[in-house]
Amino acid sequence: MPEDVVSELISSEPELSRLSSILEEMGSVAIAYSGGVDSAFLLKVATAVLGEDARGVLAVSESLDRNELEAARELARQQGFSLSIIETHEYENPLYRRNGPDRCYHCKTELFNEVRSFAAREGIPWVLDGSHAGDLGDYRPGMKARNEQGVRSPLMEAGLVKDDLRAFSRLLGLPTWDKPAAPCLSSRIPYGAEVTKEKLRQVEALEELLSALGFEIRRVRHYGDVARIEVPLGRVEELREASVLTKVESEGGKLGFRSVTVDPDGYRSGNLNRALVEGGADAGFTDAVTLEPSRRRE
Repeated sequence: MPEDVVSELISSEPELSRLSSILEEMGSVAIAYSGGVDSAFLLKVATAVLGEDARGVLAVSESLDRNELEAARELARQQGFSLSIIETHEYENPLYRRNGPDRCYHCKTELFNEVRSFAAREGIPWVLDGSHAGDLGDYRPGMKARNEQGVRSPLMEAGLVKDDLRAFSRLLGLPTWDKPAAPCLSSRIPYGAEVTKEKLRQVEALEELLSALGFEIRRVRHYGDVARIEVPLGRVEELREASVLTKVESEGGKLGFRSVTVDPDGYRSGNLNRALVEGGADAGFTDAVTLEPSRRRE
């Protein structure tokens, strides 16, 4: 989409105008970018508003699906985003590998530390993430790390929610407008079960097969030697067809799973978080999602 068309759209939509004003006030930003709906939209608008003063920062770690990495890089190339790739090392933190309810806090702490370091080296005063107003009130312990480190969430500040981001992304010509959520691979491992490199690669490989079979929305939940697969409810029977399930079971066996099962209730976003909601999440993180007053990076 031509830049002048993007600029015209931003100026004509009140929500985008608010977002544009927030970004203009910052002047120069480093955006934690993953290639998902939220961060891609933010980087698209920031690039239109700030040009080369908007930098996307893509973090590579053990828990990142390599297919997602390549997709994020390709999207940045297609859209003309300024993109830098850094490494994060949350896996080296035993508190992260322990996989408690605060796992995302340790992951985001590492991420924001590294993005802040990158921004400091480049002389960029603000670090941003793609959190939006719809995240308020949800259980997201990673927000605590954001608040601690002064990372700003302009989508949240502008009052935008996920449906807005998808609708505006479509208008802006972003192919991510209908992209399914793609949380890190560690989210497939139940809380309390250690995160290991082997488990992450097992999940990644089996989900890659499911994707090749046409199941773009899928989760491989890792229960030790059992893989429990979730796909949208309307496609459960399709996955259970012998010709399909045999391939999945065969690949699962090669990867080290004793058995592969299909969840009859289908895919549910945040399924492993339900135990926290029902049993009560760690009190230190239940109210972590708040809109903190913005403050400049020191």
